[in-house]
Amino acid sequence: MAYENNEKKNDSVYSKRIKAGKRRTYFFDVRATRGNDYFLTITESRKRFDDNGYDRHKVFLYKEDFNKFIKALGEAIDYVKTDLMPDFDFDAFNHEYPENENGDVVVTEEITTPKVAEVTDTNINNNLSSEEVDKW
Repeated sequence: MAYENNEKKNDSVYSKRIKAGKRRTYFFDVRATRGNDYFLTITESRKRFDDNGYDRHKVFLYKEDFNKFIKALGEAIDYVKTDLMPDFDFDAFNHEYPENENGDVVVTEEITTPKVAEVTDTNINNNLSSEEVDKW
């Protein structure tokens, strides 16, 4: 019986997944309490660099805090966009690609990468300081 309560407690009534790069995914899950109330969990899931599982960080957001949370989040984002990075093109990251049933991005058109100038030892030595050369 306890198993059923735990299972019901963990069931999402709504879920939205946002893939953010190769190793990071955000989940927004609306969950129900035993008393038929609702709350939101925001989970960041990051694949470990050693490919040995995932690190997850979770925030629980309750209905009485929704408006305060949205207001503070909006203010923080606006501050970054208008005061700290006014010339940055945030819309450049609005790429929406279809996903298959496994959550993998399905590319339907060829994605090209910009060509990078060839770097040679001569170019590095002529244009960089010795400290910068050591970084290469």
